[in-house]
Amino acid sequence: MNDDRPLYWTDLGLSQGIELGPLTLRYYALAYVLGILLGYWHFNRMAKAPGSPISPRQVDDLIIGLTFGIIIGGRLGYATFYNPSLWTSWEVLMPWQGGMSFHGGLIGVLVAMAWISWRRKLDPLRVTDYIAVNVPIGMMLGRIANFINGELWGRPSDVPWAMVFPGAGDEPRHPSQLYEAALEGALLILVLFWLFWRTRARWRPGLLAGVFAIGVGGGRFVVEFFREPDAQLTEFAEASGLNMGQWLTIPLILAGLVLVVRALRRPETDAPAVTDDEDEDEDGTASGKDGSGSTTTGASGTPGIIGTPGITDLRPPPGPPSSTD
Repeated sequence: MNDDRPLYWTDLGLSQGIELGPLTLRYYALAYVLGILLGYWHFNRMAKAPGSPISPRQVDDLIIGLTFGIIIGGRLGYATFYNPSLWTSWEVLMPWQGGMSFHGGLIGVLVAMAWISWRRKLDPLRVTDYIAVNVPIGMMLGRIANFINGELWGRPSDVPWAMVFPGAGDEPRHPSQLYEAALEGALLILVLFWLFWRTRARWRPGLLAGVFAIGVGGGRFVVEFFREPDAQLTEFAEASGLNMGQWLTIPLILAGLVLVVRALRRPETDAPAVTDDEDEDEDGTASGKDGSGSTTTGASGTPGIIGTPGITDLRPPPGPPSSTD
């Protein structure tokens, strides 16, 4: 046995989908479906916890809008940022042909969230916090599906776990899909779930969304150093010094920093949780919101964990534990 032989993707016995007669159920499609279903389940659980800005019934409406935002935004974002030639072809309307952009999907999600929040008179920033906690679930599953499909491989490398991917030549490469699954998925899930369920972060509008933006932007920026640039953007990466994905993450990281600083400098919100009973009004107005749909906040904060006036600590909420917290 030759110990110097590199790892081969083909040796793993992987396929790009499950054969169902004449149809093939693609793992990437399964990742989208499973990510949305798991996110929906966890979102509903969050909506039943103390302090929620959205009721479980409103979560149902939101998930439908977010699903369309992910698919439409992801596809149009890919055509805009990574493959502009698609705009001259009907293939731009065929996401199943391959090609989805995280940044486009993020824009689509934000547009859908803003529209539904306006229609249902919800606090958009707090709703974004709740959405952000669940996004890494789908991101992790999507990157694992990329690895199973043997696509979006990394740069050539001699690390022991480097792998030869089909269609990428004979050189072993970084399995950068798994790096992204770990940094942008698993790690962010641990951090955001802990912040939501074990601290008072949910009462600080923008904090969870900011941590998500910094985490996913920072993770993507780092992984891009190990990932092979898209073939049509190789010259752009060489000329600019950074991949397109890295340039797109810079404003995301900056926005995250602004949200985190803003959240920690303001007092916690004292708005009561929105329930399905309150959501029965035809106009969607719930108690704890003013006529414009804005959430009321406390007058002042208590001394914080770093001794700064107006910044409360992140201890778990007081009171007896509930079955959903």
